[in-house]
Amino acid sequence: MRIQKHTELEVYRKGFDVAMGLFDASKMFPKEETYSLTDQIHRSSRSVCANLAEAWRKRRYEAAFIAKLSDSESEAAETQVWLEFAVKCGYVDRDRAAPFYQTYDEILRMLVAMIHSPDAWTIPSS
Repeated sequence: MRIQKHTELEVYRKGFDVAMGLFDASKMFPKEETYSLTDQIHRSSRSVCANLAEAWRKRRYEAAFIAKLSDSESEAAETQVWLEFAVKCGYVDRDRAAPFYQTYDEILRMLVAMIHSPDAWTIPSS
């Protein structure tokens, strides 16, 4: 099956699902974290998918495609950092956070693989 839209990418689906899971988990964060940790983890987790969508639309330009994948990779790693803070601050249980963190490890591996083989994803020049 040929992928037609960014939403069909496994890495996008994983990113979307884990971002929604983090959204649910963050509902338990204290109010005083609303404009710091909560907003940051929402922003970075959603940016993984947003940057993937942008990368998909830039497949005609290998350098732009790789740059947006790199942005997505950075956002995934940033989300892991915010997740670590949430655990350390006691806002989310380590057992609940572990699957999120592991999913971001998978997402990072997938993004790096895409970055290292752009020819499999980009649209060749005519």
